[in-house]
Amino acid sequence: MSESRPEYMSEYMFTKVAGKPVCLLCGESVAVLKEYNLRRHYETKHADKNKNMDMEQRLQKAEELKRGLKSRQALFKKAKSQGQAAVKASFILAEEIAKSARPFTEGDFIKNCMIKVCDEVCPEKRQLFLNVSLSRNTIAERVDQLSINLKEQLVKKGKDFIAYSLAVDESTDISDIAQLSIFIRGVDSSLSVTEEFLALRPMHGTTTGHDLYEEVSRCVNEMELPWEKLVGLTTDGAPAMCGHRSGLVAKIREKMQEENATGELTAYHCIIHQEALCGKALKMEHVMSIITRTVNFIRAKGLNHRQFKAFLTELETEHGDLPYHTEVRWLSQGKVLQRCFELREEICLFLDSKGKDTTQLRDEMFLCEMAFLCDITSHLNAINLQLQGRDRVISDMYSTVKAFKTKLTLWETQMRKENLSHFPSCQTMKEKLSTSAFPSTQLADKIGMLTTDFRRRFADFEAQKSRLELLGNPFAVDVESSPPNLQMELIDLQCNDALREKYAAVGAAEFARFLPGTMPQLRIQAAQTLSMFGSTYLCEQLFSLMNLNKTSHRSRLTAEHLHSILRISSAQSLTPNIDELVEKMGHHQVSPSTSNK
Repeated sequence: MSESRPEYMSEYMFTKVAGKPVCLLCGESVAVLKEYNLRRHYETKHADKNKNMDMEQRLQKAEELKRGLKSRQALFKKAKSQGQAAVKASFILAEEIAKSARPFTEGDFIKNCMIKVCDEVCPEKRQLFLNVSLSRNTIAERVDQLSINLKEQLVKKGKDFIAYSLAVDESTDISDIAQLSIFIRGVDSSLSVTEEFLALRPMHGTTTGHDLYEEVSRCVNEMELPWEKLVGLTTDGAPAMCGHRSGLVAKIREKMQEENATGELTAYHCIIHQEALCGKALKMEHVMSIITRTVNFIRAKGLNHRQFKAFLTELETEHGDLPYHTEVRWLSQGKVLQRCFELREEICLFLDSKGKDTTQLRDEMFLCEMAFLCDITSHLNAINLQLQGRDRVISDMYSTVKAFKTKLTLWETQMRKENLSHFPSCQTMKEKLSTSAFPSTQLADKIGMLTTDFRRRFADFEAQKSRLELLGNPFAVDVESSPPNLQMELIDLQCNDALREKYAAVGAAEFARFLPGTMPQLRIQAAQTLSMFGSTYLCEQLFSLMNLNKTSHRSRLTAEHLHSILRISSAQSLTPNIDELVEKMGHHQVSPSTSNK
């Protein structure tokens, strides 16, 4: 039957459903849309029942049946749509619960709130809200599904990586279980960077280099990542990580040799951790111990603390309290030192009122050392903050450290000349000294010790100086001293004015993506450097998230659920494809009876 004669469809009680002719009377479909087939079906199965109807009545009945079918289809689509919406809503809320470190049981609380709001705002839609399943088991299941979806996306992205690096760190959770955190930073052929959580592995037994290697190796294999594309490994510098024979780094180098990987693994000790350790080279623990003891006397006892705050209020000081200091939180030391220095006279007056000896706190030499420690710690904290954050390019981090070493040299020279331009607390003390001279030579020696320790600790970065500078500013690199395989491409690059302008416009990190395909060696070199982690900051950040989720009230959280939560809450460039997950569930509509279990 031709498309120009649609009246035959109604004449024989047929309509089109999903492109197929379907009988309005019995629901059967006909394979081929021809008048003969429709007439034969009608005369064979329905002619007797409708023999008293003339053509007009048959057409009228056909239209009635079509309207009824459309109404049923619309109802079905609406029910199907509402069911999908309910499932999607449960996924969205499960993702929010995971990101906010809330227990899975929060789903029930959220649902009760939703129902109460609905009863007041739109009571006619109460059933729709009841259909959204937010029970503990449902939330747990949704969180796992979201995590799996993110992992599948990462595996898919990993297949396009031309270079990748790992950041590995280990910590202990509230249940005294060692947890190994692993992050990946991969670069694809377009030189786009993906920086994501790879795994959190519980270590129930020992945590030797071999144990760490087994877990990291399992992760790499599960992700189907080729060992020959592994470029860098950044750790916290612990012996189990960096041991020359049996550490994680050594084991991975052995594995790469077994896999006939041509590239050399570059291992780094976390820049931020190194910088924090450099601060200990000052050997000024005697100053910090006195300050810590003083702060603890004031803060540890509730009565002393309240009286001290009231005392500061009476004196109308700028600050109303003292912060605590903890060894684990490096930045807290600077805040404590700064506040103690600013409130040094008020603290002594308060301690005198409590009958405590304040001889040390009033000693001018001690106060000079305290002022110096306050200033230098402030500088160290500033660089620490500069090095923190996601998506940090290692060449930029190296530049920050290089600049700080240059500043240290300047500060040492200025300190010997008693030029305290960059040491405001020291300047304050120098102006207030009564008899003794400011110990500039002694403090300059301290800066010299710090400079030496910086050079020693960052020697591995100096060894990679040429590689890092090639990414940082390829137009300033000396071609002759560069590797032979890069020299011709470097000349082409440095003589290209358009690329030089692009570099000036977008900066070093983004410029690599604009390297043309005619410079394949430079692109590979850029990809390898871009993939490197400069620190284990992401691992440390993950441990903070872990401690937010696995608390004393939630210590029985399973390793699988914790892993899923952390994958969702730490995701950066990836987002769960919730529509795909709803589709996979086969348009399942959650019933109220299910949701209340």
